Amino acid sequence: MIVTYHYERPDQKALSELEQVVHHLTEELAGWRRRTLKAEGELQDARANGGVVAGRELTQARQRLIELETENQALRQRIDAAKDRLQALAGRLLFLEQHGGGNAA
Repeated sequence: MIVTYHYERPDQKALSELEQVVHHLTEELAGWRRRTLKAEGELQDARANGGVVAGRELTQARQRLIELETENQALRQRIDAAKDRLQALAGRLLFLEQHGGGNAA
């Protein structure tokens, strides 16, 4: 006859629950730490900008403005290039009209 004795510590369930609580608290603390570091970074940015704190919408608007200004500059360059090509074509057309027989229209 084999007798198996199974002993379960009475505090095992409480320790397991405590481990879960500590794990959740650790995750919560990490989240608060991330938020704190982000806020400190934003505060340093604000101090660097003369104390002005930019809200999310203002930051997005500034970013959009930079994008639009960049796009506007690229479009201006394309327009200038098109003007140059148009002047070159107009010069060639004038040359053909003067030297090539007049019926280039």
